[in-house]
Amino acid sequence: MSGAQPFDPRDYNARPYGGGDPYADYKKTELDFSGLVDLADRRLGGGVLAANDEFFAQRENLLKPEPAVFDPHAFGHKGKVMDGWETRRRRGVSAEQPHPTAEDHDWALVRLALPGVIRALNVDTAHFRGNHPTEISVEAAQVEGTPTTDELLAADWTELVPRTPVYGHAANGFEVASTRRWTHLRLKQFPDGGVARLRVYGEPVADPAWLAAQGSFDVAALLNGGTVEDASDRFYSPPENIIAPGRSHKMDDGWENRRRRDTGNDWVRFRLTAQATVRALEVDTAYLKGNAAGWITIKGRDARGTDPEAWFEIIGRTRLEPDSPHRFVLDAPVTVTHVHVDAFPDGGMARLHVFGSLTDLGTTDLKTRWESAQG
Repeated sequence: MSGAQPFDPRDYNARPYGGGDPYADYKKTELDFSGLVDLADRRLGGGVLAANDEFFAQRENLLKPEPAVFDPHAFGHKGKVMDGWETRRRRGVSAEQPHPTAEDHDWALVRLALPGVIRALNVDTAHFRGNHPTEISVEAAQVEGTPTTDELLAADWTELVPRTPVYGHAANGFEVASTRRWTHLRLKQFPDGGVARLRVYGEPVADPAWLAAQGSFDVAALLNGGTVEDASDRFYSPPENIIAPGRSHKMDDGWENRRRRDTGNDWVRFRLTAQATVRALEVDTAYLKGNAAGWITIKGRDARGTDPEAWFEIIGRTRLEPDSPHRFVLDAPVTVTHVHVDAFPDGGMARLHVFGSLTDLGTTDLKTRWESAQG
């Protein structure tokens, strides 16, 4: 078995589905993933590149953005249709040795959409009640460019999560202590079974050489290393959506907060790629037709300047139109590391773009972070 203390795998099984809401007896994790981005999000460019086996359910299901669904009546010519990655049952080598060995396992290779520092993982076995793996492990590699499967298999892999028992029909959360920047993961399951979803929570670290080649770019974008530091409300959808790539395609692709019943306002605070000179901004309310913010104010702060705690106004209180892009060309460039958007009195935004270029100090800071994350 694993290197941990002996355990009874049956202790980690879930009860058979008994009807009704399939999530009623789902085991949740105590880890809090709010404020962290899923670095493997398929919508941002993540992908499951290969797996050694996907007989019952396809590997691509691992990165679906929505929760796994369960249809008790769905069967195909291979058996029960499951919304996840499921491999066939392993067997031993002979009638005298019918069981798999302790080291037998299945694997899947995952390309991160946003290479970065991984803080936590969720190996979600939703609806896999008696057919989940006994144990899992997760390894990481840093391979730049677009490697082939063979190149990835030959890469230098580092263990992030040691071989550990996992519960069926559960969110199995794991904290990660590594401070390195990673580009790919290898999920192993011992000896076989199914995993519904894999979530990889962390902080993106952008490549300074790639950004320098672009010159001016969106210094708030997730793809370029921007992050959401905090927000007043995450009720309907996460504020990280605001800096996701591309246009919003439906209402919950953006950020929508609950209706306020007081005299306050909602807000979101962003940390940019690094210190940057900003020349223009765009606020998009796509698909927010009756629930866009009424007005916004945008402020900035330069944490690397002479008064690092001081906020100053970039765009004064301005009315927003629903389901529309709003572009602002600044009269004079501003130097900032952070941007704060106030939404009055509540409502949402689909996207925020902050266009500019890194200062010399910002470039140095980003290179330092990049180098420190190389291990």
